[in-house]
Amino acid sequence: MSGLRAVVLACSLKKSPAASSSEALGREVLTALADHDTDGDVIRVVDHNVKFGVSVDEGDGDEWPAIREQILGSDILVIATPIWLGQPASVAKVVLERLDAELSETDDQGRMLTFGKVAAVAVVGNEDGAHHVTAELLQGLNDVGFSIAAGAATYWVGEAMGKVDYTDAGPKPDTTGAATKTLATNTAHLARLLKNQQYPPS
Repeated sequence: MSGLRAVVLACSLKKSPAASSSEALGREVLTALADHDTDGDVIRVVDHNVKFGVSVDEGDGDEWPAIREQILGSDILVIATPIWLGQPASVAKVVLERLDAELSETDDQGRMLTFGKVAAVAVVGNEDGAHHVTAELLQGLNDVGFSIAAGAATYWVGEAMGKVDYTDAGPKPDTTGAATKTLATNTAHLARLLKNQQYPPS
């Protein structure tokens, strides 16, 4: 069984070392992926100078190209985001906008460079909206070339208008934990299949 590589983009609004529930859940996904011969890293996007734009490099200190290099060097991309006003965090939307550049980046056989890579999402929040946020992110990721496995999302939401974060509530083995396990199992399975047999030329 060949090893896989994953990168988790934690889209918290808070810079390190502040506690982040979305990063915590993203790290749980990475831990679950390790059970399927997958290693990887977590990148908290706001710790880097990622500029607004829809190109692969916005110049003048833009740090997206280095993050993009890690994405292209991986088999799996996980976006972990909090919910704000029922929406993905603005950081996650910036990530999608930067990934839009991949629509015009292809290999010598006409395939997008993201073809053959698999994406998943992890969502946390203290309000409803996890399914909506998941739908927005998975659709966007699929549009820019990532494949989506069955059950490619995990989430936790606290009580509406509540104050408890996922980092305080702790892992939920029978709910969020079960979803995370399914995400990891199916995402790694699909990534390995695609690594061994790429999509046909476009």
